Amino acid sequence: MELSSSLVLVLVLTVLMMVWWKRKESRLSLPPGPLALPLIGNLLILDKRAPFKSFMKWSKTYGPVMTVYIGSQRMVVLVGYDTVKEALVDQAEDFTGRAPIPFIFQILRGYGLVISNGDRWRQLRRFTLTTLRDFGMGRKRMEQWIQEESRHLLKSFEETKLTPVDPVFFTSRAVSNVICSLVFGQRFDYEDKDFLGLLQIISRLLRFISSPQGQLYNVFPKLMQLLPGRHHAMLKEVEDIKAFISKKIKEHEKTLDFDDPKDFIDCFLLKLRQDKHNPDTEFHKDNLLGTVLNLFVAGTETTSTTLRYALMLLIKHPHIQEQMQKEIDRVIGQNRIPTMDDRKSLPFTDAVIHEVQRYLDIVPLNVPHYATCDISFRGHTIPKGTVIIPMLHSVLRDEGQWETPWTFNPEHFLDANGNFKKNPAFMPFSAGKRSCVGESLARMELFLFIVSLLQRFSFSSPKGRDGVDPSPELSSFANMPRFYDLIASPR
Repeated sequence: MELSSSLVLVLVLTVLMMVWWKRKESRLSLPPGPLALPLIGNLLILDKRAPFKSFMKWSKTYGPVMTVYIGSQRMVVLVGYDTVKEALVDQAEDFTGRAPIPFIFQILRGYGLVISNGDRWRQLRRFTLTTLRDFGMGRKRMEQWIQEESRHLLKSFEETKLTPVDPVFFTSRAVSNVICSLVFGQRFDYEDKDFLGLLQIISRLLRFISSPQGQLYNVFPKLMQLLPGRHHAMLKEVEDIKAFISKKIKEHEKTLDFDDPKDFIDCFLLKLRQDKHNPDTEFHKDNLLGTVLNLFVAGTETTSTTLRYALMLLIKHPHIQEQMQKEIDRVIGQNRIPTMDDRKSLPFTDAVIHEVQRYLDIVPLNVPHYATCDISFRGHTIPKGTVIIPMLHSVLRDEGQWETPWTFNPEHFLDANGNFKKNPAFMPFSAGKRSCVGESLARMELFLFIVSLLQRFSFSSPKGRDGVDPSPELSSFANMPRFYDLIASPR
């Protein structure tokens, strides 16, 4: 009898808490959303392996602007091209905040470019964009670096001699060396064990963040810190990357030429010394380490993953691979090094590369934004402290913007005459003031690497076209492709 009374009491208290919670939310003029339980929010009904699928499903009931709770953290999810554009572009200033993602915050402590806010973010973003452009990002100088790295990538595939290989480190070594040239002023040998070790950590890092355990850390960070698990090992491994960067910074301090900065670190050190008497400066060692870590990790993994996924899709659709090769042969041939000027003459190839990025949908939830103050949006109030999810998945799969959003279809980027056409809903790099600082670099890398590879090789799977599965293995923070082997056959 006493047990029954206790259960009834618990049930009554739970209902009362839910009613109180709901009334509190209604007073805030929050967007509608599914009923959330105290402490755990909507976790019980959330697809843990692919949260964006739940958000898409709920938006059909609650609309394109809705409130959800992941644990006790309030989130406002924005769904669809029109909604995301209105927030990130039309109300850009209101939505510039970046959420303090617990796992990333544990690594960066709020320093660097990715999760900083306010004046810190503005100073670092302005400096980073200016410096990367000065060193050729999106220009001829950077094009030459990528062309040179393409030669090393082609040679590494030649050396496989038709042996099936996992392309993970073929693509990551090449892509990483481009950002390393920009940031560290050097490229690394493909057999450099320290370099390969760092690439393995970066690969594991993104996979961990995209796993259910990684997301669980972001929901209950204090609890997870007390519990055993893979997160402890991952945080320790990231310290190895930070130690490597710190070592490079010290080397740069010893060789710094005030009249001739060689790379991003040199330029940051010069700015640091210029501002040493400015109490409001954000140019100090913590922000240098954090920003370089941001550039190194993001500049390696996202583009190399996209490149690896592109090869998978070309294996899955050999007729598309052949059509690209015919266009490349007609415009460039098999001997001349491709340039960015060739892109306008390769509309089908350009369309395929864009479609790879749309279909991969590498960061479906976007990097979370944050309400740094109360925001008025579409008749609702988004209170300060709310995490905001402008879902890129919902933009890249918007049925009002794409003819066949769930199909890999390069025709999305071609007009009736076979000319390349833009689509405003193409937002793999996000949009607005927090869009990816390396967008122009990534676009250049994808084009030059893919065209160079298809000039020289045809790609296939040892298990045939049905031996590759383009569905993601992990679909939380990032859509992570499955591992697979390929055969690079010289043409």
